[in-house]
Amino acid sequence: MKIKVYGSGCPKCRQLEENTKIALSDGKKKAMVEKVTDMEKIIDAGIMMTPALEIDGKIVSAGKVLSPEEIKKSIK
Repeated sequence: MKIKVYGSGCPKCRQLEENTKIALSDGKKKAMVEKVTDMEKIIDAGIMMTPALEIDGKIVSAGKVLSPEEIKKSIK
């Protein structure tokens, strides 16, 4: 599984990245988490609001910080 966290590095973006790591910490799912801060890449992905979360090529959230529980639901 490949997960991307899109954001400029603002506090909300960092929180989404941390929540993603917490959601994966139970070890049930193996995933590579990548942080994307390049604005050109963010725009190329079609993201208009950050932070955003992509799981296996699908944008599951944009413009808000998902909780670890919400991220777990998106991973399943």
